[in-house]
Amino acid sequence: MTTYESNAAVKSGYYFNPISMSLVPVERDGGRLPNEKGNWIAIPTVAALLLTPVLGAMFAFFLPALGFILLAEAAGKKMVGAFATGAGEMVVPGYAPGMAHLTGKEASEAKKEGEVVAAPELEKLEKEIEEKRK
Repeated sequence: MTTYESNAAVKSGYYFNPISMSLVPVERDGGRLPNEKGNWIAIPTVAALLLTPVLGAMFAFFLPALGFILLAEAAGKKMVGAFATGAGEMVVPGYAPGMAHLTGKEASEAKKEGEVVAAPELEKLEKEIEEKRK
């Protein structure tokens, strides 16, 4: 068997690449092979005619199987990722307990993000506690 590198000028005939599993016809002498990974093997015309249905059957079987394999892999990664994240990553950034964002106040009245403003009742209670401590 004669082997040729990719993008080489070759005689007319059929050439098979075992790495990419492709069978390519070259029409005229001096035609170039496709620039794919791996070496090309020159094969007789009869062998090319016998190899073509085999490659087609492999394609017809492995393409749907490949879809199911990739689907299972993607689902597995999602499941692993769901259990691998910590609770700290699940909290929304900028969340402060006790803040009310949907109060209906104007933007000028609204407090800045992350700023904690105590209610008037709490301020009054804080003053009472300070007075009793003195």
